[in-house]
Amino acid sequence: MGRCNARACRRRATPYNDKDEMSLGGPPASGRKQASETPPSLTHRAVNGMMWVAWGTTAMAVLKVVVLVLLTRLLSPTDFGLVGAALVVIGFSLNFSQLGMGPALVQRPVLEPRHISTAFVASAGLGVLVGAVVWLVAPQIAQFFHMQGLTSVVRWLALVFPMTGLATVPDNLLQREMRFRLLANRDIVAYGAGFGAVGVLLALLGWGVWALVAAQLTQVTIRSMILLYAGPPLLPARPTWRSFLELMDYGAGQSVARLAVIVANQADNLVAGRWLGAVALGIYSRAYQLMSVPTSLLGDVLDKVLFPTMAQVQQDPPRLASAYLQGVACIGLVTLPVGVVAAVLAPELVVVAFGDRWAALVPPFQVLILGMMFRMSSRMSESLSRATGRVYRRAWRQWLYAGLVFLGARLGQRVGVTGVAVGVLGALFVNYLLMAHLSLSVARITWTRFIQAQLPGVRVTVVIGVMAAATVAGTRHLGVPALVGLIAGCLVSAATAGLTIWLAPRFALGEHGIRLRDTLGPHVLARLSPARVRGSA
Repeated sequence: MGRCNARACRRRATPYNDKDEMSLGGPPASGRKQASETPPSLTHRAVNGMMWVAWGTTAMAVLKVVVLVLLTRLLSPTDFGLVGAALVVIGFSLNFSQLGMGPALVQRPVLEPRHISTAFVASAGLGVLVGAVVWLVAPQIAQFFHMQGLTSVVRWLALVFPMTGLATVPDNLLQREMRFRLLANRDIVAYGAGFGAVGVLLALLGWGVWALVAAQLTQVTIRSMILLYAGPPLLPARPTWRSFLELMDYGAGQSVARLAVIVANQADNLVAGRWLGAVALGIYSRAYQLMSVPTSLLGDVLDKVLFPTMAQVQQDPPRLASAYLQGVACIGLVTLPVGVVAAVLAPELVVVAFGDRWAALVPPFQVLILGMMFRMSSRMSESLSRATGRVYRRAWRQWLYAGLVFLGARLGQRVGVTGVAVGVLGALFVNYLLMAHLSLSVARITWTRFIQAQLPGVRVTVVIGVMAAATVAGTRHLGVPALVGLIAGCLVSAATAGLTIWLAPRFALGEHGIRLRDTLGPHVLARLSPARVRGSA
């Protein structure tokens, strides 16, 4: 790895000083130099980063939908169930290989070269150690799930840990520097090569479950290689025990909370795989992944950009409140209508995408997709709590959420996969309230303002949902093909949304939606036509 002197590394890693710049979504300060003579404001950098992450997540969402359809048609539920059970263990153990070192680098107000070196050595060493432990206990994991062939799958996927350990620090340093263009393109290339090329090709050749294993390993390998090549120097100074303790002051709380999130994300899969079997787990995991595609589209944009952005204004509650309320309003405007329309069109969507043999996917997907807004809003609250260092207050809430996921799934499994989905939906709603309470206390926001920010999303969802339900009822009554019904429902929903926003923007968007539109509009226009905008300016 390359080296740099202490002053250069500190200058590169220290957060951008934005005290004299505009607030998030607020008006520009007066008495400013011309834009060509000043560094970009925090708002400009955040919006620019949001656009790059939006591009990356949109492309990833399209890739995931295409790959999901192809692999679901080529592989069996048992194949997905085996990999799903292995990923329960991998996801749970991954937290121990990082210990919150990466996010601590992003959140820390003043970052020195010794912190970078210490975090890299610790992450790399823990990755090797945890990978070895998982490889050794693979037979016991297979015995717990009662799944033959799971031992070898777990052992191969254990290679994820050392590769991820090497890439943790450069990944988070690039986030701190807000180099989202590189991060967005990295994800597209890695996923496209891993699942889009290797996974689909091996599935066509009849590799079965090993097509998914090879795809996962290829994705992680390419992702790590890109980060190690493009990231900043990783050993700029000598690692120290003092630096490790300073990072762990935040990292321990982050790690505890992260572990709870992993448990919550995998508890339902554990229940479905342990008590309902590999086929049921394959169905449930497909339903959950289908729900998570639109969630990732917006959630990754917000979390990746707002976490480092909020960390830079963590001592300014008004700016935090402005960013949080605009984010919550945006989430409601997007996820509520999408969730309702997807639930209405679920039978047509599943038949068109996966075929008739996946009809059992419809009920759990309809339940889970209704919780998309709760999941997204919780992620927004998590970004704020991490950025402001409230990791321990977040941690106990996440552990309570994890317990509710397990309890809800365990009670629901008595009536099958759909029962598991209902239990998880209840846990998502409770976590939504818990995390909102934390964010409101940190940013000094009242519940009234929080609810008012989401009312426009509720109003526009009612209008769109009624039109979508009427359309799909008509197409089913006429007996048209599923593809025609799906297209008709999507077109009517999109037209209703556009017409409502055009005729009654305040009713459909609300105060925060209009402000967000006015903030993003000039930046989008500048990117689409920079020469024209500069000339008019």
